[in-house]
Amino acid sequence: MIQAFGLTSNPRKDLPLALDDVSFEARAGHVTVLLGAAGAGKTTALRLMLELQQGRGLTYFRGRPLHRIAHPSREVGVLLGDVPGHPARSVRGHLRMLCAAAGVPGRRADEVLEAVGLVSLRDERLGTLSRGMDRRLGLACALLADPHTLVLDHPAEGLSERESRWLHGLLRAHAAQGGTVLSTTPDPKEAARTADRVVTLDQGRLVADQEAAYFARTRLRPRVAVRSPHAVRLAALLTKEARTARRSVEVVQEDGNRLSVYGSSCADIGEVAFRHRILVHQLAVEVGDMGPGFDGRPADATPAWQETGGSGGEPTHADVPAPCDAGDMGDPGDADDPGDAPVRSGSGDSRACDKVSRAVAPAAAVGGTSPDGTNAASTSVGARPPSPTADPELTPAGTTAWVGEPSAPGAVRTGPDAVGTRPTAVGGATGPTGPPSPPATVVDDSPVGVTLPARPSAKSPSRALEGALPALPPPIAVRSAPSPLRPVRYELRRACGVSTAFVTGVAVLLVSALTTVVLARIGHTSQARLLAAWPVQLPLPPAALGAGLLGALSFGDEFRHPALAADRGSVPRRLGLLTAKLLVSALTALTLAILTAGCDAELLYLLYGRELAQVPADWLQLSASWLALTVGCGWAGVLAAGVFRSTTAGLAAVVAVPVAVVPLVHKAVESASVRTAAGMSVRLREVLLSQWPFGGDRYVAAALRMVTQPVGGALALSLSGLLCAYLLTTLRSRIR
Repeated sequence: MIQAFGLTSNPRKDLPLALDDVSFEARAGHVTVLLGAAGAGKTTALRLMLELQQGRGLTYFRGRPLHRIAHPSREVGVLLGDVPGHPARSVRGHLRMLCAAAGVPGRRADEVLEAVGLVSLRDERLGTLSRGMDRRLGLACALLADPHTLVLDHPAEGLSERESRWLHGLLRAHAAQGGTVLSTTPDPKEAARTADRVVTLDQGRLVADQEAAYFARTRLRPRVAVRSPHAVRLAALLTKEARTARRSVEVVQEDGNRLSVYGSSCADIGEVAFRHRILVHQLAVEVGDMGPGFDGRPADATPAWQETGGSGGEPTHADVPAPCDAGDMGDPGDADDPGDAPVRSGSGDSRACDKVSRAVAPAAAVGGTSPDGTNAASTSVGARPPSPTADPELTPAGTTAWVGEPSAPGAVRTGPDAVGTRPTAVGGATGPTGPPSPPATVVDDSPVGVTLPARPSAKSPSRALEGALPALPPPIAVRSAPSPLRPVRYELRRACGVSTAFVTGVAVLLVSALTTVVLARIGHTSQARLLAAWPVQLPLPPAALGAGLLGALSFGDEFRHPALAADRGSVPRRLGLLTAKLLVSALTALTLAILTAGCDAELLYLLYGRELAQVPADWLQLSASWLALTVGCGWAGVLAAGVFRSTTAGLAAVVAVPVAVVPLVHKAVESASVRTAAGMSVRLREVLLSQWPFGGDRYVAAALRMVTQPVGGALALSLSGLLCAYLLTTLRSRIR
């Protein structure tokens, strides 16, 4: 179950609120749809609920806010837009990577692939998927951890009719198993066809919260489209027949010879035309969208005025706003449902379609009485409905008109006997205003049973009244996603899922081999630099640059293709994920360094003999320095990309160590005070390390010599600074 209270977006400069005090509920076992045109606030509502956007409000998922759930992906499956995965990653590889993040077995990827029908495309790349296949993959990602709740933004967008039916069937099956489904759509027909409950938004405000059947009757009014060269005569006959049968029928004459008949059926209209020998060119049932502000009359339609013999000879029309299904007309068996109540004639026994007529024109009950007890009209069909202002119940002082039937599900009640004072627009207009009313609560008459504090009116000047009003909903803070439950496995699958690491490694080996051959041919290069393929003119050897690039990609790809942050905002800054990335980056750098040195030595032996391929005498210290350099460059790339959120920034930080930091450290070491401090380590080694057994002093001395070198000191300083910056950004994100 999802319970959303007071969702309100942050104000924007010179623009209305994208979402203003929206509250609704999505029940377990039901499919709930947020309906609204583009810009109505549907996506904003989802982002506020999922804590992806700052604002105000409170959302509970089975009684807990999302940031209080230990593993959100196991509770809420999210699909917002396209699948944010690397385009070169395979479908199965992407799902297996997310399995490690969610802490579920890898075989779950194959199970959801079979559920969404993507088994045959398991080896396809994400960048080659069509729109429909991408939506299927997004749904597979949402179902991966078997969540109880699904939150989907336009899941059927861009799908064919067949794919849409499949998608809605899958969502219906999830709800049938006790899950909660909340999706958005701009299409009212799709909402009525697929949802159990429809929540309608318009310009950031909640305008209706209805059961799907009631929504279809009120907004999607079924009508019979008729085309006949004798349209005027047929309209008059239909009106006469409806008056005789005491049925509520609305006849609207549109362009030329076309009629739209509400409250009747093709059989009844065809029978009338046959009896009177009227030629009919078209007779079909249609469903039209009346829009969120429907006032009882179809848009762009002119009513067919019919003579009824009313008082004063004033012509009236058959435009009684009673939008009932054709099958409900005169069927006493539906009288148990107040939304399907039949229309009857006679004193004291007239009942219009309660919910619809009260929502559209409350005093338009055919042949009955208005809500205030006065007679509405003397004729059963063809009476012009009274103005809404004629009903004192609709326009009491300080309030506005009723929106929907007070007894109907989801109706918003305002009035002297209603609990609540917030004005509600009807058809885009508000009623008269009065003096400020005392603080109260708004009670939803639907079975949801949610009681919310009323928002303070902007026209209430009283300070005492403002002090008595309840506080605004709590602010919504954007929180980062939790770290992967299996970070090392996730990082390994992320790194090996695309060919970037392998291509980079091959490129480094080729460049190193070519550089080694050229340096050997030129000569005047030390043996250590020759094996490392590190000419004096370059700031770093190819292996170190490659390790730094792969390290920068480990975080850079997370920001470019935020697979982890698809449902919770920014890339998580957790120490577990950082540790995994540093570990995998170190293993990659060590592998690259060993392969580079080995390939260079083998190539020198093949081309120039054993003389250039011999191992130096101080190979232990040189090997340690070489491995430390590559690992340090890889770590610098990881930390810099994590701090600056860019692969380019990570690689730039790696190059900046020998170009900018080394000269600064070299100048600092040349000063007398630093030389004295540096000699302290040597003297300390002479005092303490000479007594270590098994030659331990040699290893410590080698480590100290590496640190005291300009490159080693600069790299250590750079890593320390980047690590501190990363930890500070992590703490800042947690504090927010």
